[in-house]
Amino acid sequence: MKTTVISYSFTGNNKALADSIVSVLSAEHITISESRTRTFGTIALDMLFNRTPKIYPAMDGISESDMILFISPVWMGHVAAPLRACFKGLKSNLKQYAFISISGGADGPNPRLTAELKKRLGKKPSTVIDLHITEILPSNPKPTREDTSSYRLNEEDIERLTERIFPPLQEIMTETK
Repeated sequence: MKTTVISYSFTGNNKALADSIVSVLSAEHITISESRTRTFGTIALDMLFNRTPKIYPAMDGISESDMILFISPVWMGHVAAPLRACFKGLKSNLKQYAFISISGGADGPNPRLTAELKKRLGKKPSTVIDLHITEILPSNPKPTREDTSSYRLNEEDIERLTERIFPPLQEIMTETK
């Protein structure tokens, strides 16, 4: 089974997680970048006005992948805008996909994430693994948005998160073979 990991990361946390997953799977890794510098302000404006930024590389030639693992943050309850731009190029040729995220999580779980992915990609994901920095930080005092947005994963965090991700990934990848 050909697996491709497509990732976007604003802070580096999702990139670190994607790199770990790629290493374990020996998968192809495509890292999305943007032509402009992203700020918290542009994140808010993109989410508010449903803007889609210009991304690189173009999503040509991905259609031969049996499974695509999208790895990206969730911003304000929605998939990060740069990854949404990627979805437009892949929607018509997508065979099977999963979505993995490590985000702040200060507002709690996001029950609408699967529905958003289905709407944007035209089919339900095989799995959604929505991880939160709040689960890593001490619970007392309750982590704030500032705490979660400034936290950077360390090697131990990445190792634990990768181990947590693999059982559901192995299950769907075994079913696909």
